[in-house]
Amino acid sequence: MAQRGEGPDFIEALARGLDVITAFHADHPRLSLAEVAAATGLARPTARRFLLTLEELGYVRTEAGGYELTPRVLELGMAYIGALSLWDIARPHMQDLVATTGESSSMAQLDGSDIVYMARVAVPKIITLRVQIGTRFPALATSQGKVLLAALDPDALGAVLAQPSRSGVQPRVEHARGAADAMLREVRARGWALADNELASGIRSVAVPIRDGHGVVRAAMNVTVNSAETSVKTLVEQHLPRLIRAASAISADWARWQSRPQIEVPAAADAARSS
Repeated sequence: MAQRGEGPDFIEALARGLDVITAFHADHPRLSLAEVAAATGLARPTARRFLLTLEELGYVRTEAGGYELTPRVLELGMAYIGALSLWDIARPHMQDLVATTGESSSMAQLDGSDIVYMARVAVPKIITLRVQIGTRFPALATSQGKVLLAALDPDALGAVLAQPSRSGVQPRVEHARGAADAMLREVRARGWALADNELASGIRSVAVPIRDGHGVVRAAMNVTVNSAETSVKTLVEQHLPRLIRAASAISADWARWQSRPQIEVPAAADAARSS
């Protein structure tokens, strides 16, 4: 359920509509009216009105006696990614990285104490956790999360780590605050992070930051391997240098895109008057 606001301008109906959308996920792509009502805490008549509204808008459809999301929901997330222009910039570099390493690569950003995947180029290998765009994991248990957390100032880091995870995933390894601080200091000093079977057994990854034109860390990119197939030595000595080069190229391309000249196109009336 969406976090409730307390301000005078908070719109409860909008929050409830978002609750309905987020009730659907990979393990439950199709829900009955009763299941939606139970997941959102809404009365069944209220849940039905939200579902019918979302259906009329094209975000939900009825299927086999239940409801499921339509591909139009992707527009909500892609609008955010598109606004950054980061995915279009990153895609060719990530594809080249995956072709070179033979391993999957993903990009994520921080949301509270979780990371959320915003881009991914995968290879057909079996891992213990399903990953797709929008997947959420506890940040401290992931290499990308460590990179993003290490970029925060102490006050922001404390506030973030105080928030409970909304991922629904119980990491295999949990870090006490003191250990987490020491770990993040090391990540900050060397510029990359390793996660070795911390999120789940069999998952090993290394991550580096993606920076904008001002040098601010905005995302993290990783290479993920099956720990039974790829050693830490191979991951760090062979894949990490390629990952660093790819991330540096993405950061440089993004900085160039952000610094492009802004050309204002005059309105039609103004153009007509000037002609």
